Amino acid sequence: MKYLIQAVAALFILSTIQPAAAQEPPTLTFGLVPQQSATKLARLWGPIMQYIGKKSGTRLVFKTAPNIPEFERRCAKGEYDIAYMNPYHYTVFHRSPGYEVFARQKNKRIRGIMVVRKESAIHPLHDLSGKTLAFPAPAAFAASVLPRANLTNNDIPFSAKYVSSHDSVYRTVAKGLYVAGGGIQRTFNNVDPAVREQLRVLWTSEPFTPHAFAAHPRVDPAVITRIREVMINMENDPEGKQLLTNINFKGIEAGEDKDWDDVRALGIDLLKKLTEG
Repeated sequence: MKYLIQAVAALFILSTIQPAAAQEPPTLTFGLVPQQSATKLARLWGPIMQYIGKKSGTRLVFKTAPNIPEFERRCAKGEYDIAYMNPYHYTVFHRSPGYEVFARQKNKRIRGIMVVRKESAIHPLHDLSGKTLAFPAPAAFAASVLPRANLTNNDIPFSAKYVSSHDSVYRTVAKGLYVAGGGIQRTFNNVDPAVREQLRVLWTSEPFTPHAFAAHPRVDPAVITRIREVMINMENDPEGKQLLTNINFKGIEAGEDKDWDDVRALGIDLLKKLTEG
C-alpha cells in the first residue's frame, strides 16, 4: 500500500508539472522580398511555410512588404526573424543588423534579364538609348542593378522608372507603358502566362549566387538548424517536392556567408544611408 500511494503521488506530481513545462512552438516571422504581389507570394509560399513549420516544430508567419524599398527598411530594422532576400540585400543586411545565411536555392545561379514586347522592333541593347525603362526598385539586384550597370557600361543612356515589383515590370512592358524592363528568369516564368506570352527576353546577365534564406541573430540557432534540415529534405518528399516545383525550385541547400563574395566583389553601395541610419 505504501508503494502504491507513492506511485499515485508521483503520477499526480508529474501530471501537474508536465502541462506547465510544455511550451508552445516558437513563432517566427518569415519575410519575403516582394518581387511579386503579396497575394501571389502568400499563395505560393504560405503552404511552404506551413510545411516547414509543421515538420520543424515551429510556427512560421508569412510576411512581406508593399514594395522593395520598404522591405529593405524593415530588414535594416531587423523586423523579420527569417528573410528571403536578394544577393545584394544579403551582403548589406549581414553587416547590419547581422542576418546570417543558412540556406539557398540548390544548384542555382541568378541572372538578370531585360524584357520587351514580343513584337518590339528593339533587338540590340543600343536600341534602348534614350528610353525610359521599368525596374522593380533601385537595389533589386539582378532585376535592376545588373541591367542598369550593363547599360551604363555600354554607354547607353536611359531613364529608370521604379514600379515596385517584378510583376509590375512585366505588366507595364506588356501594356506598352515602357519599351523594356528588368526582371529575373524565375519571376518571369511565374508571371501570368497571358502576360508572359506578350514578352520576350532581350538580354541576360552573367550568373551570380542567388537569394539567401537568412536568420536574424536573435533567433535560436538550434531552431534554424531544424528549419534548414526540413528545407534541404523537401525534395525527397513528394509533398515537399511539389511545393518546391510551385516556386520553380529544384531543391534547397545549405549556404554560407562566403558564397556571396561574388556579389561583394562588385562594390555596390546603394543602401549605405539605410544601414547607417
